[in-house]
Amino acid sequence: MNTTPTSTRWWQNAWAALIFFTRMPFWRLYDPPTGSFRAVVEWWPLAGWLTGGITAAVLYGASLLWSMPIAVALAMTVRLFLTGALHEDGLADFFDGFGGGGHDRESILSIMKDSHVGTYGILSLTAYHALLFFTLVSLSPLQASLALFAAAPFARMVAGQLVQMLPYARTADTSKAHVVYRKPPFSATLLTAVQGLLPLAPLLYYYGSQLQWEYMLFAPCLVMYLLYRLIASRLQGYTGDCCGAVCLLVELAFLLAAAIHIP
Repeated sequence: MNTTPTSTRWWQNAWAALIFFTRMPFWRLYDPPTGSFRAVVEWWPLAGWLTGGITAAVLYGASLLWSMPIAVALAMTVRLFLTGALHEDGLADFFDGFGGGGHDRESILSIMKDSHVGTYGILSLTAYHALLFFTLVSLSPLQASLALFAAAPFARMVAGQLVQMLPYARTADTSKAHVVYRKPPFSATLLTAVQGLLPLAPLLYYYGSQLQWEYMLFAPCLVMYLLYRLIASRLQGYTGDCCGAVCLLVELAFLLAAAIHIP
């Protein structure tokens, strides 16, 4: 990475987000300034457009050749390669830290930074992927694809609010990524909202009358609020693992709500 400039441009920050939140080789085309990586949360939903869009395309395309369970399994596998299991790593560390013996702030932070995965981490990944798989299988190929494309940016928009609501629990030197995210300015918050909400349009267009929108908006926000209260009470701040865990759980809540069938 380059040396930190006094200021960075929006496109440099957006490019940094694509490098940070995916494993696609964007860095080979352009290496943004180090300072841009402090603003990646503001463009986190944009990375969701990419990973969610590719995952949705794989799911729908595979459903034309194979059964829905095979299509969903392929799409979930592709997503893991696209993100490098970045958020799944955060989910496992989060559950290990908060459920696997972390009795105080320092012990939770220590457990979450440990590279080993404990029992709670394994159980959380197993339960998460099982719920995600069966939720997507219960939908039609088009509905599942559009829901995935909508859920990815929306969940990243919601999870990114942790940066606004809490201070960082570590320092740049002790963090895994050696980056402390900045608190987004108001203009960036509005831009993040646009990124997170716009992909809902195709899902609304095709399935608006069939979906329980009140649940799809309420459930993710409720999950976010409950996790925020837990993180604030136990850590008095957030970490990257917390952001990753909140992102996946909010996304799962959105998809579960999209799969609700009320006669």
